[in-house]
Amino acid sequence: MDLANPKTLLRLGRPESFSGLMNLVDENYQRFQRLVPDHPLPFDHAVSRSESDFDLHLTVLERCRYTTTVHLTYWFDAESGERRADPDVTLRLYHDAGVAEVVDSCRSRCDFLRDIDPEVGGWLQRQHARNLMVYKWLGYLLRHGHGFAMAARPRGVVEQRR
Repeated sequence: MDLANPKTLLRLGRPESFSGLMNLVDENYQRFQRLVPDHPLPFDHAVSRSESDFDLHLTVLERCRYTTTVHLTYWFDAESGERRADPDVTLRLYHDAGVAEVVDSCRSRCDFLRDIDPEVGGWLQRQHARNLMVYKWLGYLLRHGHGFAMAARPRGVVEQRR
């Protein structure tokens, strides 16, 4: 979806509106389902590999009756020898409502989100900014061929029939 297209912006809604945020989390759920079509998720951790991008790691943090919370990131080796998650996103998927909300997001390179003044836009603006970043990132991941279909499922040798 092209964010420069005025029709896209109208569909996603205004950043300062609750309906705009709800449209965005709905779009995030739809994109996440394209990335991970198997529900309930049949794995606790999986890696998606792409020829044109870094390995994408997905970890299930919590499974509840109507929600699933996942962590989605790339892992990088830092100069200090530690591993660094970047972007570092935790999503809560509300299966009954069909929305994916960013619960925690963006350390390191995405630190610009921390600079949003809570007095200016408050919670709604922060949530919209976080979810818009994830919306764009999920689109990027899909364009680069990432996906977790059939992840962590046994792939045994098929016996030949005689």
